[in-house]
Amino acid sequence: MSEHKNVKIISFVGLVGSGKTTAATHMADKNIPKVSFGDIIRQSMERAHIEHTPESERSFIAHLLSRGHAQFIEQHTLKHFYRLVEAGQRRIITDGSSSLEEYRALLSAFPGSVTTIALVTSKHLRYQRLEKRTHHPLTRTEAVARDIAETEHEYKAAPIALADHYIINNGSKEDLYSQLDQLIHTLDFIE
Repeated sequence: MSEHKNVKIISFVGLVGSGKTTAATHMADKNIPKVSFGDIIRQSMERAHIEHTPESERSFIAHLLSRGHAQFIEQHTLKHFYRLVEAGQRRIITDGSSSLEEYRALLSAFPGSVTTIALVTSKHLRYQRLEKRTHHPLTRTEAVARDIAETEHEYKAAPIALADHYIINNGSKEDLYSQLDQLIHTLDFIE
């Protein structure tokens, strides 16, 4: 895939509950195609006949990382981006590289085309949001364990630390949308 002329990819990164999906959905509502790393993991688990639970997802990801994640990324993740580009899409969003290896692969596959936006939310607020969410709610204990697993074993902190831009998401959804729209305009992302 050598032709990536005028392609721009925004990758939202952040810890669980920071607002990645909310930000990506806001952009998808503007008719920008989305690649979801989480959906790719869940679909792969489904194909392997693994029941999806927070524990089984963490175990599945740990298994991928222990085997060398690169082959999975090439076969199951990057192909979604390539298909969109081949279909003529020049703007793509993703709701988060789930590991340093995915982050590197995306930068390598699309050099100069990827902008990473880290969503940062205070821990106590993330935990409150996670307890209240309807899709995959987490208790505080589960959220703490997930934070540790994602930063210690999945290397999720690296893409956050290496982000090009940061949005502090401690307010309302409308506040997030306003910050995001302003940044997207500054980045000249919307064609």
